[in-house]
Amino acid sequence: MRRPLSRLCLFLFCLLPVIALASGFPQLGRLADKGFLISAEARLIDESKVLGAIEPDRQLSPASVTKSYLAAAALDRWGPQHRFATRLVSEARPTSDGLLSGDLILDGGGDPALTTEDLWRLAQRLHQAGVREVEGRLLISQWRFGPVECITTDRCQARERSANAYSALLSSAGVNYGSWCVSVAPGDAPGQPARVAGCDSQAAVLEIDNRVETRPDNSGTELRAERVTRDDRDIMVLSGQISTNARPRDIYRASSDPAEQMAVTLLAMLEQAGIQVRGGAETTLAEPPAVSRTLAEVESKPLQELLLRVMNYSNNFMADVLALNLVETPRADLRQGGAAIETFVAGIPDHGPLTLFSGSGLTTENRTSARGANALLESIYYRPSLFPSFVATLQSPGNGVMRFIRRGSPTFQHHVMLKTGTLNQPVAVRAVSGYFRTRSGRWGVFTVLVNGTGSTPYLSWPEVLDPLSVDLERIIDTH
Repeated sequence: MRRPLSRLCLFLFCLLPVIALASGFPQLGRLADKGFLISAEARLIDESKVLGAIEPDRQLSPASVTKSYLAAAALDRWGPQHRFATRLVSEARPTSDGLLSGDLILDGGGDPALTTEDLWRLAQRLHQAGVREVEGRLLISQWRFGPVECITTDRCQARERSANAYSALLSSAGVNYGSWCVSVAPGDAPGQPARVAGCDSQAAVLEIDNRVETRPDNSGTELRAERVTRDDRDIMVLSGQISTNARPRDIYRASSDPAEQMAVTLLAMLEQAGIQVRGGAETTLAEPPAVSRTLAEVESKPLQELLLRVMNYSNNFMADVLALNLVETPRADLRQGGAAIETFVAGIPDHGPLTLFSGSGLTTENRTSARGANALLESIYYRPSLFPSFVATLQSPGNGVMRFIRRGSPTFQHHVMLKTGTLNQPVAVRAVSGYFRTRSGRWGVFTVLVNGTGSTPYLSWPEVLDPLSVDLERIIDTH
């Protein structure tokens, strides 16, 4: 009896490499041996042939791969050329001498990429409309959404202090991605304080606590910055050193209230444009009166250009603002934005379960599978009016703006287009999803979701991208 059993064991042992290769991800699959959870699938689009799979239906966190869902839903809803409008309105009309006898209202239109450049253009158009003085107040209306309840740790902490820009809070009347920007330049001589100004004006529109010291040439520049809120005022606290021969450095930190940031910034812009506002600036949740007249208006870039920024730079503020815009009713929250994307995905055949608590992927409760994410990619591929705008938002590893993806062989670098997702807390998440072209020119889709556990707290990008590039190279070369 021992002899047949030995032969059976030998036979099964010989089969192990074949079974591993059949998964299509033999290199990537080794992460499972280290305790990581994986959902992976690669398949050809033209015949839906699966070329590799590891637990393709397993529900895992996609992190910022969520933004691929957002981009598809936004293109489906509005089309690539849609623009968001921001208006200055009032019930009053300016007199012949430029007096507006009433409130001036900024109607926040949910433009996710509104900047001070746009506000300056808005102020100039108001001046062009004949307004020189506002007798009432400047009201910042965020009636569509805002202030949006924070549901992630970073954003909740940002109400009091922030040492980054990605945790910006949300509003339909936000500007500069919900972040303050200050420019730090060296003083005239070593030992003097650095010179600090707002990025968009000679005078900073928020309070500065400047502790940066100027040091001699080539002594190095090390800057630390934290935005704190005291007595309902945002303060940028700066420390460190800057060399006398250093170039100015721009520093971005999330504001505590995007609508309040808008109020302070726009008020300064109006004053620079020669328009005085007697009543100061306030924020409001009220919708502008129906009888209000538009005095000035600016439009965003087309949606397809906005999505380039959302996807290439994984801009969380823009992503969540776009998701909130998808909600039909006012006073939207992040879960409703996620639900609007879920409703869109429900129409995609064979997608399977999807749970989204945000459009950015910052929320750790988001869940999808590799098979589901591939179903999304495949559905957009078959929509010729949307696919060019969608695929243009993805990065090629060889030419991507994110340096960490510039890895792997020339085949991986130039035959793949992808979106990545990263989370580090409460567990490590590394996610990749996109398209590939085989040597014969056939299109394929692939998604890899890798989630850590309590016993696997750390995962670097090379640990995922390096084996994935080897596996995808083999798939591309053999098909």
